Amino acid sequence: MYIPKYFKVNDYEEVLAFMKEHVFITLVTIQDGTPIASHIPVHLSEQNDTIMITGHLAYGNPQWKTLDQETNVLMIFQGPHAYISSSWYQEENVPTWNYQSVHVYGNTKLLNEDELRQDLSSMMLRYETGRENESVSEETMKMLIEKELPGVKGFQFEVTDIQAKYKLSQNRKAEDYMNIIEQLPKEKKTHSIEIAHQMSRLKQGDTK
Repeated sequence: MYIPKYFKVNDYEEVLAFMKEHVFITLVTIQDGTPIASHIPVHLSEQNDTIMITGHLAYGNPQWKTLDQETNVLMIFQGPHAYISSSWYQEENVPTWNYQSVHVYGNTKLLNEDELRQDLSSMMLRYETGRENESVSEETMKMLIEKELPGVKGFQFEVTDIQAKYKLSQNRKAEDYMNIIEQLPKEKKTHSIEIAHQMSRLKQGDTK
């Protein structure tokens, strides 16, 4: 990923928090010389100072066959994004697009059945706990997971490299920067409002 110095994020804890917040990722691998991708939820954990990521694909999705002892696989964690109008600058300039994105490279292996069972259980607990009519009873979870197992293939991803980019108008003049923050919420779009929030957070030096 091309990252000019203005937009590079080096704060490990900030990047890790971003990844945990945006866990619906794009998984990119190569099959017979052709890039292929899937959009899936994943689960992150830290093991001995290494970020480990687990997830699963439908058995009918041939991409899982590219994940057995594979190296240099790419995951893309995408945050909010928004159009930035040139009319928001004090001086005429080209419009642009602000966004947050993290590219992660790593090595993968397929999970065995017991590992997949545990991973599916962890994911269900994370997203079901606290909901009305939550499906987290031991009996219900076991029934759902056993039903699901034949139809999915799980994998583990060991992170070897992280490239993090927050393109949030850091290269603009202070007056333009503040005006962009003011104008974005007027778009009344969820992503525009969130980009304004992230720009305000960056301006205040809050990376937590």
